[in-house]
Amino acid sequence: MKNTAIEITNFSSRYGQQDVLQNISLTFSSKAITAIIGPSGCGKTTLLRSINRTAELEPGYSCTGNIHLFETSIFALDAYTVRRQAGMVFQTPVALPLNIRENILFAPRYYGLRRRALQDQLVESCLRKVGLWEEVKDRLQRPASHLSGGQKQRLAIARVLAVEPRVLLLDEPCSSLDPASTQQVEDTLRGLASELCVIIVTHNLAQARRIANEIVFILNGQLIEAGAAENIFSSPQQARTRDFVSGLFG
Repeated sequence: MKNTAIEITNFSSRYGQQDVLQNISLTFSSKAITAIIGPSGCGKTTLLRSINRTAELEPGYSCTGNIHLFETSIFALDAYTVRRQAGMVFQTPVALPLNIRENILFAPRYYGLRRRALQDQLVESCLRKVGLWEEVKDRLQRPASHLSGGQKQRLAIARVLAVEPRVLLLDEPCSSLDPASTQQVEDTLRGLASELCVIIVTHNLAQARRIANEIVFILNGQLIEAGAAENIFSSPQQARTRDFVSGLFG
């Protein structure tokens, strides 16, 4: 399908003998924000990390089924290629122990970017996309550790963007941020959704309402319902979805 960035087919995963995801089949749209919701421990993060093959770094992880990234199976590619195409931003804001500029250039240099002019263009472009350029343009040589938590999280997003991914995966990216920083990250994601497939795991239903175009609801490792955000929140098809988005459990 032309508008499909990711297609998951009959996908199951486990850690050792413990089943985590059970026979998941769904698609994620290009140029849209999809929020994966569900109670703690339901498999949201495992699904996210399965997409870019970081889950398999955990001891005992195994999976069956398939995940296609723009019509190519992720298992037909090497893991580094998958992770470059589907970049990951984690819950805790992470700044590498380098200055701000070097944080952005860390991966592009690894992939061969050498020309200073191109490096400068890339740094400015990525920082502008996350709304950080005006805040840090005069202190690019200062340690990234001096940034606030919200700035570090936007820097982490910029660092992922520097290798030109086609999918952006975010695992509870605002859970440790204050409301103002959360709004800045959300504004960043809205802007990025015009060019990327953005998938966010969030426990915050208000956040999912604010920013998501589509919703995926997972419960006990099973896909319960997926669809347009407006429909999931206003007229869900499944009783368990209705109960969850109404706050009856979670």
